[in-house]
Amino acid sequence: LADEINRASPKTQSALLEVMEESRVTVDGQSYSVGNPFMVIATQNPIEQAGTYRLPEAQLDRFLMKTTLGYPDHEATMRILVTGGSRPRSTALPAVISGQQVAEMAQLAGSVHIEASVFDYIARLVEATRSADDVRLGVSVRGALALVRASRVWAAAVGRHFVTPDDVKILAIPCLAHRLILDPEAEFSGLQAVDVMAKVIGQVPPPTERAES
Repeated sequence: LADEINRASPKTQSALLEVMEESRVTVDGQSYSVGNPFMVIATQNPIEQAGTYRLPEAQLDRFLMKTTLGYPDHEATMRILVTGGSRPRSTALPAVISGQQVAEMAQLAGSVHIEASVFDYIARLVEATRSADDVRLGVSVRGALALVRASRVWAAAVGRHFVTPDDVKILAIPCLAHRLILDPEAEFSGLQAVDVMAKVIGQVPPPTERAES
């Protein structure tokens, strides 16, 4: 868990590339596995830029998805206000699931079926980002693979053993938008990658035939 990862130095960020891609670290020529399951969760402050470093494209491409929490709603804010001052801040949090169970769930999600037409839809979405207006660098094949994996997990989570085009649509922005590198002029004008990705989704037609069980 990396809190405010954009405050880490470029050298520290580059050290994460190997472990995020290969689940291992190398020290003095010796490689060490970090085990399975392994994942990196990171936060960053999108507003304050002083003392921060922009994440390199190679590192952004290794994050499965990016999401924005935003502000809590009124009910959540009330709970925070009521319990925030008196809640015990224990560091001994109980485990709710074992690592073995997580690995088994990941294996199960990997067996979720994807029709050829849905694979084609994912490929067309990714390819469209590379020729989209205001985009300097589109989504790589790694991004397409991330969307495939996330779509399988999403389908399994809702109790289906097949992926639909709607699953892909729901996850396209969280999985792909952060991988887009916009032209400097577009960034200066305030254009956001999520807006570009939303436009691409609207321009690429989904397959007419849905996957069937």
